[in-house]
Amino acid sequence: MVNSYKKFISIFLLLVGLFFGVSSFDSNDPKLKMNDIQVIGSHNSYKIAIEESLWKIINTFDSKAGQSLQYGHISLVDQLDLGLRNLELDVFYDPKGGHFSKPKGLKMVKMALKKPLPYDEEKKLEEPGLKLFHVQDLDFRSYHLLFKEGLLAIKSWSDKNPNHSPIIIIINAKDSKVKGTRDPLLFTKEALNEIDNEINAVFSNEKLITPDLVRGNFSTLEQAILTKGWPVLDSVKGRFLFVLDEKEDKINNYLEGHPSLKNRVLFVNSIEGNPEAAFRIINNPIKDFEYIQKLVAKGYMVRTRADADTKEARANDYSRFEKAKESGAQIISTDYYLPSKLFKSDFKVVFEKDTYERIKTK
Repeated sequence: MVNSYKKFISIFLLLVGLFFGVSSFDSNDPKLKMNDIQVIGSHNSYKIAIEESLWKIINTFDSKAGQSLQYGHISLVDQLDLGLRNLELDVFYDPKGGHFSKPKGLKMVKMALKKPLPYDEEKKLEEPGLKLFHVQDLDFRSYHLLFKEGLLAIKSWSDKNPNHSPIIIIINAKDSKVKGTRDPLLFTKEALNEIDNEINAVFSNEKLITPDLVRGNFSTLEQAILTKGWPVLDSVKGRFLFVLDEKEDKINNYLEGHPSLKNRVLFVNSIEGNPEAAFRIINNPIKDFEYIQKLVAKGYMVRTRADADTKEARANDYSRFEKAKESGAQIISTDYYLPSKLFKSDFKVVFEKDTYERIKTK
């Protein structure tokens, strides 16, 4: 009878963890630091799947691109409820508003004599500010077309679940030209400043894990994480850590006037040896397996990917996910924390006992 009761309590606690965002491990361990846990997150987390009629057009012209774009997600809040603790948000600069308000994809659907699904009926894209979607004109459907509204949804969830483990949010500042689509506006230093401004407008400093917080009294951020390490997990519950996943030119623009990321919101993907180095984006855990292991052993946080371009899901290939887990990378991103509903596949990226967060194996 006692054993049955204990078993019932264990199952009950696990279900509480799954449904209410509570960790299934002892996150109150005073020695446990935030880089000692491993979490599963989502890639292009805001993305609603391309409507079928438009996807078929894209796939007819370029089947490789079509297949790579054939995925979508549940809402940001639903992902957090499920237990994901990493999100990825793509932002486009649009200070005047209206730059992306008439995606060509809608016209393409009409030209194919199909009726497009409703889109931006509230005219959100006419408003000034950063926009949130994947590819201009082609893959433009998003749970939150405005970056600030996505942030508000995440903040609201956090306020209702204040004991959650830190949520790592990867930011891509998108300005790449795509043939046949409208040119996006460049992410200059001024544009990059807007990312900080919009985050600060939603989150107080007490809700953020900033480079200043981690650096403390050390002269550089890198020196801090290699000497003292990351904060104790219990001290940063309920907070968010933002990372700029961009190349050197944008990173340098973001760093200008802010050595070692002083007074900045975002961490950056700078190679080790730089004063601002602390968080790395290493996307291929098979090719860069040993490299990721070395970074993690030194104290850096690393985000890698369990799958890409729908390939692993179509082949039910878990080799990349297994390497990602074994590498020790703290953040593992996927499009398949739940199996696809767009093509036949059982592929699902999840830890043991259907959890998305665990203590990192040594």
